[in-house]
Amino acid sequence: MGKRYWLVKSEPGVFSVSDLKVSENKTTFWDGVRNYQARNYLRDEMKIGDEVLFYHSNTVPAAVVGYCKIVKEGYPDHTAFEKESAHYDPKSDPHKPVWFMIDIKLIKEFKTAVTLEEIKGNPKLQNMKLVQRGNRLSVMPVSKEEFDEIVGKGTK
Repeated sequence: MGKRYWLVKSEPGVFSVSDLKVSENKTTFWDGVRNYQARNYLRDEMKIGDEVLFYHSNTVPAAVVGYCKIVKEGYPDHTAFEKESAHYDPKSDPHKPVWFMIDIKLIKEFKTAVTLEEIKGNPKLQNMKLVQRGNRLSVMPVSKEEFDEIVGKGTK
């Protein structure tokens, strides 16, 4: 299977594209995902070199604000084992991990954020999982065409 495309969501008050921009090597681990379908994407499908849209959620306006590349494939999410972590899972076992994460590197912060409203109004993006009713996943696949359309709008 060739390169794939993804969208990851983060609340800017928790971790923003600005935080990623000032991280060492503009790289961070994508931790705290506690949904099984999103976990499966992280663990099984997201590969080095795949490209990722970075989406600010739970803010006004919600928007795609940049894009990244995966630089490390799925590995156990250590925050599940740390009692002091907001992502601690007491049922998680380091010898049989349940939760996984990836590492991403910022490639480009958008000049212009591509808002959820713009995405919903763009006929080329009508089939995106992001705009489908009931889809609240924090990690989801996007098509190459959707990725290219959003990157084109954000980098103008």
